[in-house]
Amino acid sequence: MDDVDAILESLEELDDFSDSGSDYEAMMKSTKRRKPAVPGPQPPKRPRRKAASRVSSSPSPPNPSLLQQQHSRGTSRRASPRPVGRVNEENISAEDIYDAVYSGKSAMVTVVDEWLDSYKQSREEGLLVLINFIVRSCGCKGVVSREMFDSMQNAEIIGTLTKEFNEDSVNYPLCTPGPQLKRFKNGLCEFARVLVRSCRNSLIYNEHLFPALLALLTGLSDSQVRAFRHTSTLLAIKLMTGLVEVAVIVSVQLQTTQRRYDTENSKRAHDRASDRLEELKASISEMRENQEEVSSMMNATFRGVFVHRYRDRLPEIRAACIEELGVWLKTDPEDFLNDGCLKYLGWTLHDKQSPVRLQCVRALQGLYQEKEFIGRLELFTSRFKERMLSMVLDKDSEVAVEVINLLLLIHQTTEEGLAEEECGRIYPLVYASNRGLASAAGVFLYNKLKSVISSDNQESEKSDSAAFFQILISFYIQSEFHEHGAYLVDSLWSVAGSVLRDWETMTMLLLTESGLMYEEEGTLIELMMCAIRQAAQGTPPVGRTQGKKILSMKDKKVQEQDRRRITTHFIPLLPQLLAKYSADASKVTLLLGAPLHFDLEMYSSAPTLEKHLDSLLGQTCSIVEKHTELTVLEACAHLASALCSDCYTFSSRAHLAFSQLLDALTECFSSYLNDLLQGTADDDDIYSAATALKRVAALSSAKDVTGWKLFNSCLQLLKNRMESGELDKELMVSALKCAAFHLMWAEVNAVNSTPSEADLKLLKKEVHSFCRVCQACLSVNEAEMRDQAFELLCDLLLLYSTSSARSEPALQALVHLPSDSLRSEMAAFLLDYVFSDSEDSALNDEGDEEMRITLLQRKRNQLAGYCKLVVYGVLDLSAATDVFKHYSKYFKDFGDIIKETVSKSKLISPIMSAKTVCLSLQQLFSEMLTEDYSRRDLGEIRDLAKRLAMSFGIDLHRVRKPLVALHMDGIRFAFQDPQDVEEQHPNVTFLEILSEFSFKLLQQDRAQLVGILQSECPDAALSWTSVKMYQRSLEGRSSKAVEQEEEGEAASSLDTPATKRRRIAPQGSVSSTVRGSWLDSSLPPPILTSTAQRQPAKQPASRKPRAAEPDISSGLTEPESEDEFSSGSHMLKVKPTKGRQLSSSQTGPSVDHQDLDSHLTLLSLIEDEDEEQAEIEGYESDSDQESGYTPPSTSHTPASVLDELFD
Repeated sequence: MDDVDAILESLEELDDFSDSGSDYEAMMKSTKRRKPAVPGPQPPKRPRRKAASRVSSSPSPPNPSLLQQQHSRGTSRRASPRPVGRVNEENISAEDIYDAVYSGKSAMVTVVDEWLDSYKQSREEGLLVLINFIVRSCGCKGVVSREMFDSMQNAEIIGTLTKEFNEDSVNYPLCTPGPQLKRFKNGLCEFARVLVRSCRNSLIYNEHLFPALLALLTGLSDSQVRAFRHTSTLLAIKLMTGLVEVAVIVSVQLQTTQRRYDTENSKRAHDRASDRLEELKASISEMRENQEEVSSMMNATFRGVFVHRYRDRLPEIRAACIEELGVWLKTDPEDFLNDGCLKYLGWTLHDKQSPVRLQCVRALQGLYQEKEFIGRLELFTSRFKERMLSMVLDKDSEVAVEVINLLLLIHQTTEEGLAEEECGRIYPLVYASNRGLASAAGVFLYNKLKSVISSDNQESEKSDSAAFFQILISFYIQSEFHEHGAYLVDSLWSVAGSVLRDWETMTMLLLTESGLMYEEEGTLIELMMCAIRQAAQGTPPVGRTQGKKILSMKDKKVQEQDRRRITTHFIPLLPQLLAKYSADASKVTLLLGAPLHFDLEMYSSAPTLEKHLDSLLGQTCSIVEKHTELTVLEACAHLASALCSDCYTFSSRAHLAFSQLLDALTECFSSYLNDLLQGTADDDDIYSAATALKRVAALSSAKDVTGWKLFNSCLQLLKNRMESGELDKELMVSALKCAAFHLMWAEVNAVNSTPSEADLKLLKKEVHSFCRVCQACLSVNEAEMRDQAFELLCDLLLLYSTSSARSEPALQALVHLPSDSLRSEMAAFLLDYVFSDSEDSALNDEGDEEMRITLLQRKRNQLAGYCKLVVYGVLDLSAATDVFKHYSKYFKDFGDIIKETVSKSKLISPIMSAKTVCLSLQQLFSEMLTEDYSRRDLGEIRDLAKRLAMSFGIDLHRVRKPLVALHMDGIRFAFQDPQDVEEQHPNVTFLEILSEFSFKLLQQDRAQLVGILQSECPDAALSWTSVKMYQRSLEGRSSKAVEQEEEGEAASSLDTPATKRRRIAPQGSVSSTVRGSWLDSSLPPPILTSTAQRQPAKQPASRKPRAAEPDISSGLTEPESEDEFSSGSHMLKVKPTKGRQLSSSQTGPSVDHQDLDSHLTLLSLIEDEDEEQAEIEGYESDSDQESGYTPPSTSHTPASVLDELFD
C-alpha cells in the first residue's frame, strides 16, 4: 500500500507541476556550466536517495539541486564554420554517424560500438560528436565546437543554432518526401535503441552521458524551430522507450535478487552464508540505485518532453508521442498502466488529425489484447466507450476500421462487453461503400453471430452452418438497413467465406422442409446467389472497389475451383429449385442467374449431365410461358443468350428448345392478328396477343427472330392502332420492341453475310417506315409508349448512321439520316419530357422515392441516347444547344452527361463546339427578352456561362481560336437589330454574359477583340453599362469587380469606388478590406515551416521584443490531479492563449538596436504565434460544449453518414 500511495502521490505532483513556461527551464535551472576537470579519476557519484522497492515512471519531481548538477554536466555548444574533426584518425565523426543512419546500409551495432570507443577515449569529444550528429539530423548546417561546448549553456547554444539555422529548403530529414523519409526515420530510431541497449549495463548510470543527452533533447524539443522540435522529440521518446525496457529488466533482477536474499536470510543462523548475504545485500542496494537513476531520467523525459509534445501543433509529433506511450504502457504496466497515463490516450481520441487518432486507437488495441490489463482499463472503458463508439463514423476510414477492431476486442475481453444497442451502431457499416470499413464491420458481425450460435446450439442439435444461415437471414430481414444482399455477403466474405460457400447446406434448407418461412426462403436464395457471384467472379459489388486489383495465380486457381464446385453441385439441383419456385417471380428471377456463373463446358463433359441440361431448358421454357413480368422474361433471355452461344457443343439443343418456344408464341400472336387489325378482338384476345408478343420481344434480345417474319405484322398493327386511336400500352410497346429487334438483327445479318441489293433496299425501306411510326409515337399521351419509341429511335439511328457504315462498308447502302421533322420532334421531346419537372413534382407530392429514382434513371438514359447521336454525328452540333442550355439548371441530375457531351464536342470540332456554346446562350437570352426581363434571369444565364467557360480547360493556347470565334459571334449578336423590334440594339446586354468568357483569352486576343468591339459598336453605345463592363473584362479585370464598381457608381456619386483588385479570399470568407488585417481574418493560416521567411510583426517601440516561446503546445490546461479523470469530468477544453505582454516594470531598460535586429531575425525562424492561436481555436471547436465525450467534427453526423454509406 505504501508503494501505491507513493505512486499516486508522485502522479499528483506531476499533474500539479506548473505548465507555464519551459519545462526544460523549470527542471534544469540555467546555471553556468562547470568546465570539465583535467582527465584523471572520476569524481565520486553523488549520494543517492533511499527509494522504495519500485519507483513510478511518473514519480515526484527530482531534487532541484540534483537536477542542477545534471544540467551543469550537460552539453554546451556554439555554431562553428568548421566541422568537428576526429580526435584520432580511428575515431568516428558526426558526419559518419549521420551518413550511416541516412543511408540505412550500415550495421547500427557497429556504428554505435565505434562511437562508444571514441567516447571511452574522451568523454567530452565523444559527447560532442553525438551532439553534432543530433544537430545534423535536424537539418541544421551549424556545428558545435569544443569551445562552445565548454563555455555555453544548453539554452544559449540552442538559441545560437536557431539564429544560424541556414536552411536551403523547408524540408528537413524527418519530413523529406519519398522512401528516404522512412529509411532515415527507421535508422534514427534504430540508433537510439541500439545506443541504450549497448549502454544499459554501465554508461546509463555514470551520471554524465544520458543526463546530458536528455537535457539537450529536452531543450531542443522546446524549440520553436519545427526541425529541432520534431527530431529531438522523436529521439527523446525512443531513448525513453529504451530506458523503460532497462527499468523492467532492473526490476526483474531486483525481485530475483531480493527473493534470493530472503531465502538465504530465512535459514538458521549456522546455515547462513554471511558473505553471500553481504554480496546479495550490496547487489540489492546497487540495483535500487540503478533503478532510481533510470526512474529519474524517465521522469525527466516524461515531464520535460512527452507531457508537452503529445499536444504539439505538429501532428507527426503528437502521433509519435502517442505511439511510444502505447509501448510504455504495454512494456511496463506496473509504472505506466494507470489512470494518470491512460488519460492522455483518452484525450487524444478527440484529436483533429486522423494520424494521431489512428496511433491512439492502435495503442489501445495493444492494451486490450492483454487479458491481465482488463481490470486496470475498466475506468478508462467506462469513461471513453461512448467516444470510441462515435468514432466508427470517423471521416477517415482507416481510423474507423481500427476503432471497430478495438470495439471487437473490448466486446470479447471485458465482462460487460458491448450492449446490443451499442453493437447496433456498428451493424449498418456492413453496407458501407468503403470495402475495408465494411469488412471490419463484417468481422464484428460474424463474431457476434457466432457467439449467439454457440449459446443457441447448446439447446438445439442444428449444425453450425444451418444455424448461421438462419440467424444471418433473421439479421438481414430484421435490420432493414439495406435491400441488396451483395454488400452484406461481400462484407462477410473475408471472415465467413467458407461458411458462405456451403452450397450443400443452403440447397438442403431450400429443398427440404426446414421450417423456413416464405420471406426467409427468398432471403436465403438472394444471399446464395450473391455468394455464387462473389465466388465465381471474385469482384466486389458496384460502388465498393479498392482500385485495380490484379488476381494472383493462387487467387485465380481458387476462383476456378469455386466455379467448378458450384457447377458440379447446382447442375442436378437447379432444375429442382426452379420447379419448386417456378410460380414465384422474385425467387425464380434470382435462380435463373445461377447458370451465368457456371462452367458451362461441364454440360458436355459427361452424357449423364445432358439430361440435366434438358431439364434446365424445359424449366426455362415453362417459366417463360407462365410469367409476364419483365424481370423474369429478361432473366430467361439472358440465360437463353448464354446457352445458345456457339462456343458450346450443346448450343444446338438450346437453339432447338427456344426455337420451338418461339414457334408456339408466334403462332399464338398470329391467331389474334386479324381480329386485332379488324377491330373485332375482345379484351381477352388483346391480352393474349399482348402477352405472347411481350414474350417474343423479350426473347428477341437474345435470339435472332428475323426468321419468323414478324416485322410486317408488328408494323401493320402499330399503324392500325395509331390510326384508330386504340392505344393498348402492353400491345403497342411489345410491337415496337419486336419490330426494332427485327431491324437490329437484320443489320447484324447484313454485316455477317452478303445480302442482295433488293434485300438491302427492302431493309432500308423498313427502317424508314419504322422511324416514321416511332416519330408519330413521340406525341402520344401514353408515357411508356412514348419513352420506348424515343429510346428505340436513338438506338436505330445510331446503328444505321454514317459512322457505323464507315466501319462496315457493307452498310453504306443502309445509311438512314433523320429528317428535319424527326430532329425537331426529338428535340421537342427532350424539352418536354426530359428537361421537365412536372412528373418529378407529382412524385414528390406522393412521396414515392423509388418511383422518382426510376423516373430519373429513365430520363438519364434518354438524354444519353440523344447526346450519343450528337457525338457520333447523326445530329449536327447545333442540336446540342437544347442540351447545353440546361447544364446549370439540371446539373445535379444530368451534369455528368452534359459535361461529357461538351468535352466530346470539342474533340469533334473545337470551333463549332464554341459556337454551339455561344448559340445556346443566345437562345436563352432571346427567350428571356420575350418574357418579363429581370436581372435574376440574366444572372442565371451568367451562371450558366461561368460553368460553360470552365469547360475550356487551362491550356489557353489550345482553346485560343475557339474562344475568339465565340466572342466574335457574341459581339455580332449583341449589335444586330431585329427588324420586328423598335428598340435599337436590344441584345447589347448579352455582352455581360459574354464577359464571363474573357478571363480565358490571351492578351493579344483581348486587344483584337477590343478593336472588333469598337468597330461593331456605335459611338453612342460605348458609354452603355454593358459595353463598358465587357470592354473592361477584355482589359483584364474580372466582370464581378467591374459589376461591383458599376453598382457602386450607380448607388451614389459621393461614395468612394471599390478597390478593383482581385479578391483572393475564398467564397464565404470575410474580405480583408473589411476586417482591416489579414491576421484578424477568419481564414485559416497557411501551414509554414518554422524556417520560412516572413515579414516580422510590427511591435511598439517601447515594448521589448519577446524571446522565443518556450513551449509550442496546443494550449491544453493540465488537470490538477488524476482525480479529474477518475471523477469523469468533461474533456478539457483547449483554450487559445494570448501572447504574453510584458508590463513596463518587467521590460527593464530598452535593448540596443543590434539585439532588436537579432530578435527580428529570429521571427523568420519561429512559427507565428497567431498561427498557433488559430490552430488552437480550430482545435477547440472539436469539443462539444455540453459533454466531452460526444463525437467532435472528426466524424460525420449519423444522418449524413447513412446517406454516404449506401450506394
